[in-house]
Amino acid sequence: MINDILNEADGKMDKSVEATREEFAAIRAGRAQPSMFNKIVVDYYGSPTPLQQLASFTAPEARIILIQPFDVSAMNAIEKAIRESDLGVNPSNDGKLLRCVFPELTEERRKEYIKVARTKAEDGKIAIRNLRRTAKQNLEKLEKDGEVGKDDVTGAEKRLDGMTKQHTDAVDDMLKNKESELLEV
Repeated sequence: MINDILNEADGKMDKSVEATREEFAAIRAGRAQPSMFNKIVVDYYGSPTPLQQLASFTAPEARIILIQPFDVSAMNAIEKAIRESDLGVNPSNDGKLLRCVFPELTEERRKEYIKVARTKAEDGKIAIRNLRRTAKQNLEKLEKDGEVGKDDVTGAEKRLDGMTKQHTDAVDDMLKNKESELLEV
């Protein structure tokens, strides 16, 4: 019973760390990458569709991403979604391709990205702590219902705290790496 609760919490915490890693991938450092477009959703024939499913991406140069829609009729919707995103780029449309040229990162823009990264890291840690709280409540409920003893719950809570620390440390390490990547000129 206790192991089930701890394993479930550990699995969900792993997913929170992975989600934070994906959020960090969307933050631009020096080089433009197709993963920056992962969070963009396009209104495609009335239904929200991830951009990755509507187009192919190539990066011929460090600051340029070429986007080739599979369906040319979706070009304007894709262009609009990119323009309205928080990427800070204005795509140019030549009828077949969208060309996104990313400006050089200024010191000010790098600091903004660091703030965004810190916010995303804090969101990830909050999610991990919420999972810890839920698992702890489930353990306390087991004790209250008389299914396990107080010593078992105390030991499980210590293991849960260790898991929580391990996952929040992983998020902190990712943040530290992202910050150094952003500050690198």
